[in-house]
Amino acid sequence: MINLPSHALQTQRGSPSPLGATKKEGGLNFALFSKNATAMTLHLFLPQGKNPFASFILNPESNKTGWVWHILVEGIDAKQIEYSYQVFGDNTDPRNLFNPNKILSDPYARGLNTTSTWGDKDWGDKRYKPRGKVILPSPFDWEQILPPKLPLEDLVIYEMHVRFFTINPSSQSAAPGTFKAMIEKIPYLKSLGVNAVELLPIFEFNECENHRLSPVTHQPLKNVWGYSTINFFAPMNRYSSSTEWTGAIDEFRSLVKELHRNGIEVYLDVVYNHTAEGNQKGPFFSFKGIDNQVYYMLNPQGDYLNFSGTGNTFNANHPVVATFIVDSLRYWVEEMGVDGFRFDLASCLTRDEQGVPSSNPLVIQMMTEDAVLADVKMIAEAWDAAGLYQVGSFPGKGRWMEWNGKYRDTVRRFIKGTDNQSGEFAKALCGSQDLYGHNKRPFHSINFIIAHDGFTLRDLVTYQNRHNLDNGEKNHDGCQNNESWNCGAEGETQDPQILALRKRQMCNFHVALMISIGTPMIFMGDEYAHTKRGNNNTYCQDNALNEFLWDELKTHAEWARFYRLMIGFRNQNPLLRRKEFFHEKEIFWHGLMPMKANWGAENRFISYTLQDPLNHEPLYIAFNSQNTQALIHLPCAPKGRHWYRIVDTSLVSPLDFVEAPMEQPALGATYTLPAHTSFIAKAL
Repeated sequence: MINLPSHALQTQRGSPSPLGATKKEGGLNFALFSKNATAMTLHLFLPQGKNPFASFILNPESNKTGWVWHILVEGIDAKQIEYSYQVFGDNTDPRNLFNPNKILSDPYARGLNTTSTWGDKDWGDKRYKPRGKVILPSPFDWEQILPPKLPLEDLVIYEMHVRFFTINPSSQSAAPGTFKAMIEKIPYLKSLGVNAVELLPIFEFNECENHRLSPVTHQPLKNVWGYSTINFFAPMNRYSSSTEWTGAIDEFRSLVKELHRNGIEVYLDVVYNHTAEGNQKGPFFSFKGIDNQVYYMLNPQGDYLNFSGTGNTFNANHPVVATFIVDSLRYWVEEMGVDGFRFDLASCLTRDEQGVPSSNPLVIQMMTEDAVLADVKMIAEAWDAAGLYQVGSFPGKGRWMEWNGKYRDTVRRFIKGTDNQSGEFAKALCGSQDLYGHNKRPFHSINFIIAHDGFTLRDLVTYQNRHNLDNGEKNHDGCQNNESWNCGAEGETQDPQILALRKRQMCNFHVALMISIGTPMIFMGDEYAHTKRGNNNTYCQDNALNEFLWDELKTHAEWARFYRLMIGFRNQNPLLRRKEFFHEKEIFWHGLMPMKANWGAENRFISYTLQDPLNHEPLYIAFNSQNTQALIHLPCAPKGRHWYRIVDTSLVSPLDFVEAPMEQPALGATYTLPAHTSFIAKAL
């Protein structure tokens, strides 16, 4: 314990690097960037202490180098110290928001002193003022387990939420909602066939910042997805089962190690486009009070430029901010073992300091060419909330993968039977060469139909319209146009014909995703047909709408079987995991007759053959999105081989996916494909 007044602690000038709180010879060094501050005070606290046990005024003459304020404090031998800053400055410049009444945390703090209890109102109300924790580098036994470094063409990405994956009692987890509980479920992830997990934000955020009331329970809603970052180095304490000083850090690293042990990579969904500090009326946590006009995009009058739709936009292409972002990414790779990052609203990061899109933005260039990040997977959500849409054209010298929103929309349209889509659907199935053929390869397209925001797969075939009243925003939130089709009735129904059609459509979507060239991404819960009851924006729902319901895997066992087997089919067929776009004589397009493709405006049937030059086992794939059956004529199989059915989504389980196709009779020259059905045959 420390019981010394500040005058009993000796100080030195300190060093401007590295930023943050670090161990130096003789004591602890504290360094904080602020270009426009005129004065600064450092406060030190014992864990959860109400008042500082020591405070130090940083002298701009002796404790400042360039734009970095720094001090070295001697005589501190405690391993657990919290710290914060008061920052002073001239607010005659309207872009400054200095407020010495605000206690600010260090952006480079490796942890925050937030609660470990989810939904703790004592922390989550308006008094929420997290302090940084001094966390020095600590050894971690990686047991010589190396990152898998999987080839891009082999990836199957599982987007998921750490808390909701195991928080439901049906998970039977010892520490539900935590990194530790996720470790327990690694065998399940392996059995599903995925080899990469993409975690919704795990950086510190305040789940209690949402003060809207639920129209159902009349209780405050929460911010459960976490797209509201407080600190870009600190893992979420509420996602750890440990309350130890470095509990969240150590538990996350254990999760990464165990996933790597099982050949699964770890990607983080990161939100560098904005922070939790909102607009001028928002809270002060760090950036706003440290140097508002450096960290945020502002106009000359000090108004926030809001390209993120959240009130502020991080000034990512200011050199200091760009360096901060790269430092944060490096930390998660070097110290935490992360394999990749998905950048939320990444197009915000391509805007210069005035908000104008740049063809070669500094921060993208720095991330792309950084030596430590060279092997890291980079995934862009290539649009922002202000209309900048860069799918197929995101900068980054051909390295970055992209969430392919055009793929999602095209597949949804064709499968539900929209006109003028057959040609676009064919392009999507082939890796979107029209988007990525100029400087990328097929695996740079992250193909997805479902993600965390929007309908679940089951809801996509169950609801025509969003049903978001539970969010307390009068059903005005969430995307209005979902390219969905309810198959004849809005919402749940007992009509057997509609239910059969919905099941078939779900199968069709999953087949399309798994046979498409590119990198497939699926979302947690779709494997058992999870429903959010038509809510397509469940960011605030801390309940079963978001929770993974483990018992449903048994309730919907037939669907879960088909879902898993289709992933396995992709993993076992190199034809579907291509490094290059198709060349001549590798794919042949058909119609109802071989080699007679129909690309007409009203055509809703396509079929094609993928040639296998190595083992001569080509695939024949067909999609019938018509309202009527189709009599198809199969192309000739290679000499000495016959076509065997693998998939027919109109059939009941287990015939919808045949695991031992040669135990069935070989197919004849024709095959009747019912309406809204997909079909796969293999020449064996």
